[in-house]
Amino acid sequence: MDAPVITIRGAREHNLRSVGLELPRNCLICFTGVSGSGKSSLAFDTLYAEGQRRYIESLSAYARQFLGTLAKPDVDQITGLSPAVAIQQKATGWNPRSTVGTVTGIYDFLRVLYARVGLQHCPKCDRPITAQTAESIVARILLLPADAQVLILAPVIRGQKGEHVELIEDLRRRGYVRARIDGVVAHLDQAPKLGRHNRHDIEVVVDRLTLREGARARVAEAVESALQVGGGTLIVAPADESASKPGGVGTVSRRGGATGDLLLSSQYACAECGIGFDPPSPQLFSFNSPIGMCLACDGMGTSYDFDPELLVPDSSLPFFAPCVAPMRTAPGRWRRHIYAGVARHVGFDIRLPWNKLPQRARDALLYGTGEEHITFEWGYGSRRWKHGGTYEGVIAELNAKYRQSKADFVRTYYEQFMRLRECEACDGGRLNEQARAVRVGELSLPGFCALSIKEARQFLDGLQLNATQAFIASEVLKEVRARLEFLSNVGLDYLTLDRPAPSLSGGESQRIRLAGQIGCGLVGVLYVLDEPSIGLHPRDNKQLLASLMRLRDMGNTVVVVEHDEETMRAADLIVDFGPGPGIRGGHVVAVGTIDEIAATGDSVTGAYLAGRRRIEVPQHRRPVDVSTLPVKSGKAKS
Repeated sequence: MDAPVITIRGAREHNLRSVGLELPRNCLICFTGVSGSGKSSLAFDTLYAEGQRRYIESLSAYARQFLGTLAKPDVDQITGLSPAVAIQQKATGWNPRSTVGTVTGIYDFLRVLYARVGLQHCPKCDRPITAQTAESIVARILLLPADAQVLILAPVIRGQKGEHVELIEDLRRRGYVRARIDGVVAHLDQAPKLGRHNRHDIEVVVDRLTLREGARARVAEAVESALQVGGGTLIVAPADESASKPGGVGTVSRRGGATGDLLLSSQYACAECGIGFDPPSPQLFSFNSPIGMCLACDGMGTSYDFDPELLVPDSSLPFFAPCVAPMRTAPGRWRRHIYAGVARHVGFDIRLPWNKLPQRARDALLYGTGEEHITFEWGYGSRRWKHGGTYEGVIAELNAKYRQSKADFVRTYYEQFMRLRECEACDGGRLNEQARAVRVGELSLPGFCALSIKEARQFLDGLQLNATQAFIASEVLKEVRARLEFLSNVGLDYLTLDRPAPSLSGGESQRIRLAGQIGCGLVGVLYVLDEPSIGLHPRDNKQLLASLMRLRDMGNTVVVVEHDEETMRAADLIVDFGPGPGIRGGHVVAVGTIDEIAATGDSVTGAYLAGRRRIEVPQHRRPVDVSTLPVKSGKAKS
């Protein structure tokens, strides 16, 4: 039986001159030739485009309406074609939230690893979290102020989408009367209709009681019931009269809880600090989820904020000059009395130049005084009035103006005083403090992602797990190690997993996608690559070629548009295009092994391979006036 081939007849895309060609399948094929000779036109605009078009046409009409239609390339016939995947040399359009870990799929496995075998530590005292008994939970509740009225809540839904109609009906049948839904206590008979596409939190009200002498038995009974319903977790919330109104139980947070809540768990709690935690889940380690993201930077790891050095270009001016450039004009009487009140409260002379003010005075003016109550004086002559309040600072005022402005020129004006900096709350780790406190070995998840690929492999090789942890993590570690190895094989072992995807070069992005395709384990696919060896050291180029041959050996056809001699020698078949660029190209000059290409007289590539032509090195070079080259000195960063 003849070997399967891909047959092309009459390819005329761009400058191709009715090219006809037969390509063997399950081989590594190199398209080469001078620039503009038609290599990419046949590889990407014909083979890949037709493979994509046919695959989309094979889908149902329902699926095609979301994918649209693709134009048929200018070719008479192509047979033996497989579904095609293109890995091109170009900048990617990845989301700013994407990292090397997320685009390769490694981060998803790491989330499972840390959720299942990670050791939780207390974010406050850094002690390992131990299980709390029901009795210790009762004792912790009884330490609350006497005569306090509280609700004992059992969380049953945390941050899940859906209407949850059946759950609410089931709770009502089981005898429960009320539940706190998205921070609002409501009767289950009159439960609000929930949006199916929104995330919701539902906590069953197990009991409402007053903490007075003799209440231990009732508290113990409520704790036992709440732990059973809530899967080992309960919430103690204030039960004031406003609890059934929106915003009643403290301030509702993005996690669905409230600032006055006390979370207690029979599984994860710090005995020293008296803090309970939800059991770790993969969602806890996702910086794209409200459950796991750092709320200060929304899971970005960076914040775009005003920089004091840019705000005060001339520090010799006093504050009222104004020295803060975006204030533009000196503050009026009303604003001046507020700043003067801050100066009296902190204890400094606001009339001094900015560079003469102590650091605490500058911080107070720019960042505010927090929750401290300040007395401000206002009036004319002998008529004086006093009022009190808090002061948020100049930067808070500028941030409000920046966010509220809808005019691009106004936002552009403020952005000249802003800088992108690492988030101070999470130190660039993107996760909240509970997620950052979970460790595998001695590393948190952000700490692991900060390692290079090479260092990450070494860490996993030396990771010590007990028998139970090793059994649980065996499959996850297998997948992580395999993907890290793929990245190393394509010469990317210097990258870190937390490297933002938009910061990658075109070659790095292409090789990451190549490593991802190898990790997918697909067979019977046509892969088309665009010069993957660009920018690679010869050592890394050998690793790249080994990866391409591994992709071929899995049962795929790999077509590489390449000029690299080492790639040509490793290829099973070389197709040389030419003889020239543009209108002088578009023909297949030679097809065969590297020796056959070198023996072809019309092939420019063959002439160079055989040594008949060489790149001429000029004997004389024009003189260079070194004195015209500007040299700037500066301190090297440590």
